Amino acid sequence: MVALSGVCIGLVEVDERLKRLGVSVAYTVFSVEKACGESEGLREEIEKAVAWARSRFKDPGMIKDDKMVRSYRSFLWKLGIDPTKIRPSSEALLRRAVRVGSIPMINLVVDAGNVASMESIVPIGLYDMDRLSPPTYLTISRGSQKFSPIGGKETVLEAGYPILVDSSGRVVHVYPHRDSEETKVTCSTRRVLAIAAGVHGVDPTSLVGALKRLSNLLEIYAGGKMICEPRVV
Repeated sequence: MVALSGVCIGLVEVDERLKRLGVSVAYTVFSVEKACGESEGLREEIEKAVAWARSRFKDPGMIKDDKMVRSYRSFLWKLGIDPTKIRPSSEALLRRAVRVGSIPMINLVVDAGNVASMESIVPIGLYDMDRLSPPTYLTISRGSQKFSPIGGKETVLEAGYPILVDSSGRVVHVYPHRDSEETKVTCSTRRVLAIAAGVHGVDPTSLVGALKRLSNLLEIYAGGKMICEPRVV
C-alpha cells in the first residue's frame, strides 16, 4: 500500500500567483472496478441531491447569493473573468438542477462526482490517470494555449485564465470551470485523479469533505477505493 500511496505525492502543484489569490486544492487518486453501468442506487443519490438543491434555492437567481458560490465568483472577478459566462462547475450543476429538476447522467464516476459537488458546492475535477501525464500544475494561461473542453470544440485561451496543465503541456482543466476531452473519465477508466477546487473564503476542510463524500459514493457504486488520503496544496 505504501507504493500505491506514493502515486499521490506531488501530483498537483499550485502557482504562487494563484496561492496569493487564495487558491488551494485538495486531491486524491481512486481505483475503480467499473466506470460505467446501471445503478438505481446512484440514480436515487442524484435525485436526492437535486431535491436538496431545489429546496435550498427556490429559483436559479438565488444561487449567486450563497456564500460558497460568492467566493468562487469573487475569485473569477479578481482575474477579470465574468463568472456569469464562465461559471464554476458546482454553480452550473446547481443551476441546472434548480431550473430543470435533473442533471445529465454520464457514467458512474462522473455521476458520483456531480453528487458530491452539488452537495458540497465545491467544484470537483476528474481525470483518467492513464490518459494524463503527471504531475499537474495549476497556473495562469499565457495566451495562445489550446483547450478541448468536454463536449465542446477546441479553443485558444486568452491570457489570464487559471488552468491546470500536465507535464506534457496540455491544458486539462480551466479552473474551476471545465475539464478536458483528452483526459476525461470513460468506461475504460480504472484510476482517477480527483481535484477539489478551493478559493479564498472556502475552508480546505470543505474540499477534503467533498472528496471523502466522493470516496463513499465510488466505493458503493463503482467498486472504488481511495489510494491515499486527500492532500491539500
